[in-house]
Amino acid sequence: MLPIDDHIAIPDEELVERFVRSTGPGGQNVNKVATAVELRFDVARSPSLPEAVRSRLLARRDRRLTDAGVLVISAQRFRTQERNRADARERLVALVLAATRAPVKRVATQPTRASKLRRLEGKKQRGEVKRARSRSARDPDA
Repeated sequence: MLPIDDHIAIPDEELVERFVRSTGPGGQNVNKVATAVELRFDVARSPSLPEAVRSRLLARRDRRLTDAGVLVISAQRFRTQERNRADARERLVALVLAATRAPVKRVATQPTRASKLRRLEGKKQRGEVKRARSRSARDPDA
């Protein structure tokens, strides 16, 4: 059982872990021992996730999410299977936990009268600068 928060926990049966060889340098061990972990979690069909959390996770534009709604987390930072396994699980918890928080609705505001006046004043000043330039270009003696 992988606890997410007080209300959500993911059973181990829903997680699929596969151990593969890590990439990059690692000495003699890298070609012999499968220490990297590929953790798969089917977000679309998981009965342990509330509907709101599921829809937020599926709505993310995340390259780790397949078209079928399976979240694939690859962990190979550490040299041991156990540490990589724990790292993958921690990252899954962080992702699901982030999806539990509903995004804050943006409240549309109106520009203040003073900000409108400042904007218009700036536009007038810029127009004056351009007008002065065009006058001096036509009349070189000015």
